[in-house]
Formats: sequence, structure tokens, C-alpha cells
Amino acid sequence: MLLPITVATALGGIATGIVIYQTGRYMEMIWIGMALFTIGNGLLAYLRENSSVASIIGFQIIAGLGAGLLFEPPLIALQAMTTQEDIATAIGTIGFIRSLSTSLAAIIGGIIFQNGMDIQAAKVRDIGLPSEVVQDLSGAVAGEKVGDIYSKISDPVKVFLVKEIFVWSLRNIWITCTGMSFCGLLCSFFIKRKFLSNKHVESKTGLRKDSSENNV
Repeated sequence: MLLPITVATALGGIATGIVIYQTGRYMEMIWIGMALFTIGNGLLAYLRENSSVASIIGFQIIAGLGAGLLFEPPLIALQAMTTQEDIATAIGTIGFIRSLSTSLAAIIGGIIFQNGMDIQAAKVRDIGLPSEVVQDLSGAVAGEKVGDIYSKISDPVKVFLVKEIFVWSLRNIWITCTGMSFCGLLCSFFIKRKFLSNKHVESKTGLRKDSSENNV
């Protein structure tokens, strides 16, 4: 079920490279990408336990295209506004920030989901499930035990109710992502625009000589 967002992200990245190469414009890609990503996350928050497969695929495609459009343009914008001698530092910094953000996103998402399942623990007990299943579907281990919905619960009504609880907890993640994406969209309007020239400027790499070495 994650294939749509993966493919859409890849296609969005390819399309971005072609557009920037043909037009030299990158700001529009950032704005469109942030807008699509915000809309896609917002739509994912509307998913319910009985949502159709078409809705799941469609919402993922929108979010995936937005994510794909944001792979290269921010890096290009950074390079366009950075001097040649600071390019390596700039690329290393944005790579570090992206890696750190990915790690934090996974942690924050897990905490939000865990808290959601903790809040819904009473509802899980009220459904009338065995204590072992209730424990597995509560707190931090709930995500790992999602298969228990089908392997340990035979009543379709109880399966539906447990899926409702899972969807409610996941919905909080999408709401958080939507808010953060919207903040990113607002911040993107403060990025400076610079025309990308098609002229290649040769740059030399190496260590800068110290003035004391020149005197020697």
C-alpha cells in the first residue's frame, strides 16, 4: 500500500529535474511541492477505517508528488545563494539537517501514535477482547502488533472497532504533519530567488594557503 507514494515521489523528483533544467526556475517547484505536500497530508487525515483503496492511493499520490518536488529545489536554492568556497559546507549542512529531521520525524510520529493508543486503551478494553490482545494493542507495541487484528480477533464487529482506534491514532500524525508542512509552505516564501545561468563557471578544489606559508 506504500507503493503509490514511493512511485509518485520518484516521478516528482524526475519531473522537477527536467523542469529546472529547461527553465532555470526552482522557486515555483518549492511552492508547488510544499502546497501539494500540505494538501496530501491533510487528505490523509481524512482516511477512515472504511476508506476505499482508491482514496488511499489518490491521497498518497498527491503527498508523494509534493515530496518529490522538494528533493532537489531546496538544495539548488541553497547553492545558488552560496559562494563557491562555501558550497561543500552548505551541502553537508543541508544533508545533516535532513538526516536529523528524518530521525526526529520517526521519533515524533511514534510518540504521537503511542500516546493515541494509550488514550484509546479504555476503548480497547471495553470492546471485550482478551487481556493479552488488549495489552498488545496498547501503547508502544501497538504498531508492531497490528497483525493481531486479523489473527487474534474473529468477530468482524470487534475488528472494525479496533481499526477505528488505530485510524484515530494515525490521524493525529497526519494532522501534525499537515501543520508542519503548512509552516514550511509559509517559510518557503522567504527564500530568495536567483536566476540560474547556463554558463559553467570552473572552480578549483583544494586547501586554501595560509598567508604565513606565502611569506616563507
